[in-house]
Amino acid sequence: MLRGTFRRGSPGRKVLGSALPSSQGDEHLSPFRELLARGPFRTFLTAGAASFAAPTSSLVVLLWTIATAYPDTGAGHTAAAYALAFLGLSSTIPTLAAAVFSGTLADRADRRRLMQEVNLLALFATAAIAFVLYLRPGGVVVGGGGFYAPVWVLATFPLWAVETTAVTIFRPTFNSSLPRLVGRAELGSANGLVYASAVGVLVAGSLTTSAALGWVGPAPALLLPIALFALTTVALAVLRADLAPRRERPPRRFLSEAADGYRYLFRRRELLEITLSALVVNFFSAVAFVELALYVQVGLALSNAVFVGAMLSAGSLGSAVGTLVINRWRFEARAGRFLAAFTLLQGLSVVGLGLVHSPWLALPIMFLFGVFPGMFTTVFLATIQATVPEDRLGRVLAADEVGSYGLVPFGQYAGGVLTAATSVDATYLVAGAGTVAIGGLMAALPHLRRLGFTPTDEGASAPSEGPGATPVADGPSP
Repeated sequence: MLRGTFRRGSPGRKVLGSALPSSQGDEHLSPFRELLARGPFRTFLTAGAASFAAPTSSLVVLLWTIATAYPDTGAGHTAAAYALAFLGLSSTIPTLAAAVFSGTLADRADRRRLMQEVNLLALFATAAIAFVLYLRPGGVVVGGGGFYAPVWVLATFPLWAVETTAVTIFRPTFNSSLPRLVGRAELGSANGLVYASAVGVLVAGSLTTSAALGWVGPAPALLLPIALFALTTVALAVLRADLAPRRERPPRRFLSEAADGYRYLFRRRELLEITLSALVVNFFSAVAFVELALYVQVGLALSNAVFVGAMLSAGSLGSAVGTLVINRWRFEARAGRFLAAFTLLQGLSVVGLGLVHSPWLALPIMFLFGVFPGMFTTVFLATIQATVPEDRLGRVLAADEVGSYGLVPFGQYAGGVLTAATSVDATYLVAGAGTVAIGGLMAALPHLRRLGFTPTDEGASAPSEGPGATPVADGPSP
């Protein structure tokens, strides 16, 4: 089923099947080397990697700080589970609203400027969270059902909502900009490099932040995500590429253009099936991983925050491997079948976490859990970027985010309720079994099974390094 990879040739080479005097390993690395040789792509990659990694470092601080703000008792665990769930719920409305309109903004505005603005917003929100954790205002708010929270915990909720909202706008804007920098045949390799780099930064950031929690406390630990957001700001400022979307028709009313992205998604039945499947899969993932800090504390019986970072890092390393390894296979023509298989395997890995209580088993399983979403992300993004016209790409990516992540906050709440009512192990088993079921359903959907595209060498060639050089990729027909 899985065959060798295609290679993106430089000018003068055949792209597919050319006989080069290099080893097989060099052939697999060639697309990555060619992309990294381009200054604009390297700068773009730096901006994306830093911005994508920063929120996870913030989340490590928030998850551990909130989880350990309660007594290590049954009642304390119940209150902590609800508090972690409410952390996710706090960003529900603003994040979904941002996802609804972020693609329309990306298709109308200068994408680089839009990324700069929302990245600065995320930077300021993270700095404000650090300020709250430093001051720790006193007082406790008591709710029903055993829930109570210190005032400083509640104060982090709206600030986390601002950070996640900014990142939600940044993500489809960034992803819809990538085809302006690389050719169609390079999309898989380019996405793999971007997300593998982000994961590398994320792993280093998660480990550093979790270690810093015990050494210097939560507020100073947030200096790392603040620095990452600042690095994104600098990279976008020096990026030499025109990312303003090319339009074939004059802009219409904002709401009309927003609705057009959803109409396009509904007309593309296979894309709609992926979106609805991802909606449920991400719900189940949220059910399990909102309770990751409690899984480490209770399920693995570990009391150091560094192990939360280690679990996140193991999953992230797996994701990095997945984003790169998938480019060794010709997934393009069979993209839908690959996506179904990766979902099924992801579910089995979550079931595995629910069955083990040893960190020496949990860490490699968490690594495998990361591999399959990493592969999924690369295949999905390359397929969307290759088959959706540029003037709709931002809206389609944003529409997918609405569908994909719309149930995540509800999954986070469900995870808190399920853990409080049963156990952490039961939560992971339920989430894993649900994901396995969705993977099987995806494999049976006819339109999704036929999803794919043919890689060609159309689009950007290696750009010059001169000022104003703008690599351009021709958008495919719908």
